[in-house]
Amino acid sequence: MELYMLNRQHGRMILESVKHGPLLWPSVTEDGVTRLKKYSKLSSAEATQADYDVKATNIILQALPPEIYALVSTHKVAKDLWEQIQMLMQGTSLTKQERECKLYDAFDKFAYQKGETLCDFYLRFLLLLNDMNMYNMKLEQFQVNTKFLNTLPPEWSKFVTDVTNVDQLHAYLVQHEYHANEVRLMNERHFDPLALISQHQLNRPTYQHHQ
Repeated sequence: MELYMLNRQHGRMILESVKHGPLLWPSVTEDGVTRLKKYSKLSSAEATQADYDVKATNIILQALPPEIYALVSTHKVAKDLWEQIQMLMQGTSLTKQERECKLYDAFDKFAYQKGETLCDFYLRFLLLLNDMNMYNMKLEQFQVNTKFLNTLPPEWSKFVTDVTNVDQLHAYLVQHEYHANEVRLMNERHFDPLALISQHQLNRPTYQHHQ
């Protein structure tokens, strides 16, 4: 915004108004009463400064997004207006830092939820990564892969081979999801494979051999 102001006519005066405040209007005393000079009575230099004080305020207001404009539009002095905006932006920066902290925490604590399908798990992980990308939070590829792998339940992670990114991990795991689900169900039911074979043998039909 400073460059834009400097590129305007009398840009230096506009910027000075923002940084140091507006013209201190001279006063006159008439009939024992002291009052500010009327605009028409200002010197040429004073009138020019007064004009660019107004321009400075307008330049700032016109550059603001609606949500910020609504909060500061009552300020008529460019210096006061600019200081208020800086305070608001500092608050926005703090909010951004808080959000980043929460996202890093969510990444650290990301975990598989019981009963979740591989597709649901994968999409939830991608949504978290997308949120982090929106804030330009950079993660190394190995961090993403490691997190994804370490968070998988055992019945899925056992099928993973040498892959280079999360998309490949997901594609590979989808191929084995049916088998992984079978393993999960067996673990949940505490199935004993030997007992299952034994039961199968007991239930086999008997055949009479005719001589």
